[in-house]
Amino acid sequence: MILPCNDAGIKAAHETIQKGGTVVFPTDTVYGIGCDPRNRDAVNKIYKIKGREKIKQLPVLAYSKKDIANIAFFDEISEKLADKFWPGPITLILRIKDKKIEQALDLKGKIAVRIPNHPCVLALLEKCRLLVGTSANFSGEPSFSDSKEISSKFSGYDILLDGGQIANSAESTIVEVVNNELKLVREGKIKMESLV
Repeated sequence: MILPCNDAGIKAAHETIQKGGTVVFPTDTVYGIGCDPRNRDAVNKIYKIKGREKIKQLPVLAYSKKDIANIAFFDEISEKLADKFWPGPITLILRIKDKKIEQALDLKGKIAVRIPNHPCVLALLEKCRLLVGTSANFSGEPSFSDSKEISSKFSGYDILLDGGQIANSAESTIVEVVNNELKLVREGKIKMESLV
């Protein structure tokens, strides 16, 4: 089902997530696909839709830094990066403290988290607080930046929130603090020199 990014569309998407469904939504980087991060069956659906191996862990999107602080531990450097770049295209790898999410996502003590900077997904997150937020694509293939491409080439999800074309589409930059040093996991929209 394709719905607009308006109040009715967000409400339907939220209800679908509460029932264990999957939703595709626009972000400030690429289109993402998400579900309730505490619902293991819904998480497994996303792996199946993407054709992704379980060894590749799924990141989580949040509405606010406080929502992330409820599920993970910030170190000093990560906290500064969050304050500087969120909402925005930087994903931080933090130590997890929410056992239910750790089990549902099959994590090993760490979680990748981000606050996206897009009104549509933020409106959904305001209701959900947390969402699995991985790129809406088949594993190993390019991510989508246009809703028309998703509706014709990607399938298996319950709802597509149509945000049209995402301008300047690029993946988020992923970083982790190891022994008080910043380690680049994936360079994306934000370049490493901007971080240090």
